[in-house]
Amino acid sequence: MLDHISISHQNSTGGLVLWSKSFTPAFSTLVTSTASPINALVREGFIENRLTEETGYEKDGYSVRWTMENGLGLVFVVVFPALLPLAYIPQLLARTKQLFLSLFQTYLQGLIDSLNSGSAIVEHISQSALRLLQTQLEIQQWGRIFDRCLKDCESQDTVGFSYHTLRSTHSSCLSDSVVETYFTNTYHLIQRDTSSCPGLSDESSTPVTAEEISKNVQAIKSKLKARKPRGGRESAVSSSPSRKTPSSAGAKLMRKWGDSVVSAEDMASFDYSAPAPTTNGHSDAPAVKTDDLISTAAMGTRNKQGTYEVADWDLGRSELPTEEEILARVTGKLKITDEVEKKVGWGDMLNRLTGKKILTEEDLRPVLREMEKHLMGKNVAKDIAEKMCEGVGAALVGKRLGGLTSIRSQVQSSLSDSLTRVLTPRTSTDILLEIQRKRSALTSLSTSPGPYTLTFVGVNGVGKSTNLSKVCFWLLQNGLRVLIAACDTFRSGAVEQLRVHVRNLGALGDEMGLAGEGGKKVELFERGYGKDAAGIAKDAISYAKEQGFDVVLIDTAGRMQDNEPLMRALAKLVSVNDPDKIIFVGEALVGNEAVDQLTKFDRALKDFSAAGIGGTQRKRGIDGIILTKFDTIDDKVGAALSMTYVTGQPILFVGCGQTYTDLRQLRVNHIVQALLSS
Repeated sequence: MLDHISISHQNSTGGLVLWSKSFTPAFSTLVTSTASPINALVREGFIENRLTEETGYEKDGYSVRWTMENGLGLVFVVVFPALLPLAYIPQLLARTKQLFLSLFQTYLQGLIDSLNSGSAIVEHISQSALRLLQTQLEIQQWGRIFDRCLKDCESQDTVGFSYHTLRSTHSSCLSDSVVETYFTNTYHLIQRDTSSCPGLSDESSTPVTAEEISKNVQAIKSKLKARKPRGGRESAVSSSPSRKTPSSAGAKLMRKWGDSVVSAEDMASFDYSAPAPTTNGHSDAPAVKTDDLISTAAMGTRNKQGTYEVADWDLGRSELPTEEEILARVTGKLKITDEVEKKVGWGDMLNRLTGKKILTEEDLRPVLREMEKHLMGKNVAKDIAEKMCEGVGAALVGKRLGGLTSIRSQVQSSLSDSLTRVLTPRTSTDILLEIQRKRSALTSLSTSPGPYTLTFVGVNGVGKSTNLSKVCFWLLQNGLRVLIAACDTFRSGAVEQLRVHVRNLGALGDEMGLAGEGGKKVELFERGYGKDAAGIAKDAISYAKEQGFDVVLIDTAGRMQDNEPLMRALAKLVSVNDPDKIIFVGEALVGNEAVDQLTKFDRALKDFSAAGIGGTQRKRGIDGIILTKFDTIDDKVGAALSMTYVTGQPILFVGCGQTYTDLRQLRVNHIVQALLSS
């Protein structure tokens, strides 16, 4: 029903849009043009001061209503079709303003103060405060909160809500004129009967009879019936065979158990075991349902270059606080600031208003202590949370705090910047680009460098084999030939597990048309159990080089980080084969234990891989991280921060499900949002 809503800040020097949302494609293109009714409102209403909130504003078939918050200079504007008399607009504007201020007033104050000062010195502060506000808008799910508020207001307007429902339901088969004619006539009838609405113009004040309304309804029904797609529910019901009664011939027969002899036919009917796969990997295997192996909703997208990219991880918080809870949380949010204000006294308050307040350790201590507890509550390791907050405090001591900016908002802004710096990758995370570079070198060099190799390491039961297969699916989607090396020769069923994955991935490749060049797209290289894992990996790489495979994924046995003999064996595999990347696979839900695992794996690999003959081999440590079971932690993403902090290596992917498409990229801003969310 609405076309557009925006929240902006207006002052004598200009304006800044803090948040906006367009509900129709036509207005999305119009909003940035000079013909936009919002631009006309700014010019005639705010600059020329010729309009008032009570009278509203209409332009080019649009009706514009707004309300202001003079203390912060905020303007809340809604745009809707002028044809529709939406009685709930004043209530919507009032509730939107109340909720927005309740959630974000703390973050708005510093931004507004810096904007109003107009000084070039505070330009950096303004940008930082704006980024913090935008981050909080996503963290607090402001878009969803507004949608719920709008829906609640619409439900109180019967005519408007019916119009919105019909338009959204039948927008593909009804023209605008048919729908608007029907509801305009309906509203006119209600207006005439109740006499509660203002009078109509001479052109539209003709009484509308019930017969005319009935004709309009019949016209809508006729259009719906004429445009109804074939194979609808009625045809499906009429063409479906009649259901058989339990006594019919096709009914399930009761099985008889006892001492009677079971015939060969009975044994065959009870045998549901699948035929064993043949040497080709998957051709004789039972048919696999695609829906069981991939999730359509979790599929990634292809960019303009045709590269398949996995989807981004989303916080996906489903629970929204009620409006009463939002309003009740305001006092709690300001508790720390109030405590600090009582300590600094009126003298320091005056210094802050005049831009002379200098932050001290005493000012920052209670806020930093609370931030430290907040990070630990998000599953960040205790010592890392302490170091992060100490660094933020050291950077803020001695800085000038001007205007009405609260100490809490200043600390949170600095913490956000610090988290971003820590989480930003120091090395390239584009594995596809590195594979392409190695393939290019393969064609240009007389001596082939061989396939790109990835080794997956980690403790027992974290999901190395499962996430290796997800990475394999991603590589297959990008047209690469993959060889999986079964180097877990210890765990019973490890080779069979990979064989099932290869069979499924091969079947998916055939069904999805991912035909590769030069042979099968994915194969398994295995030598059974009890063999030397380093030797198997070496043979697999040689085989892949001969057969023209692009990538080799090396699966290793799980082992505890404190088991020195097993860690030496893993370091031997790394030293002998020198993989392009060593990927640590860890669980996102174990918290501090994951940090201990990663630290000791990295240290052991560096120590033992360099302990070759004469100690001349280069040290190899962890090159990247995959966090599994990410769908079980909600917004407690502290393990991602802790692991990146201790190693400096990036989070390449996160696993969040059981299908091959349940692999996600973890963006830096997503982690920061989750860590700062309340």
